[in-house]
Amino acid sequence: MVMGSHSIRTSIDVPRELHRRLHEAAARKGCSARQLILKSIEQAVQDALPERRQRRLDLTRPIVPSRGKPFDLTNEQIHELLQLP
Repeated sequence: MVMGSHSIRTSIDVPRELHRRLHEAAARKGCSARQLILKSIEQAVQDALPERRQRRLDLTRPIVPSRGKPFDLTNEQIHELLQLP
């Protein structure tokens, strides 16, 4: 991959043994050490993002807990009680 104007060159000191293992791992995966490093950095950044809260309202339980006795009314009985037109 050719570096373009959207890239920033940086350098880090890597212990010799880790450097050797990095190149071995990249060879096993069939990619360059650079590609393996970039993929690992992307994964670390993704893992560090805060989890998004679930935006859908959970309707499996009541939003407001019941404080009265349960009742058993049909739709017709409810309409009679409300005296809807």
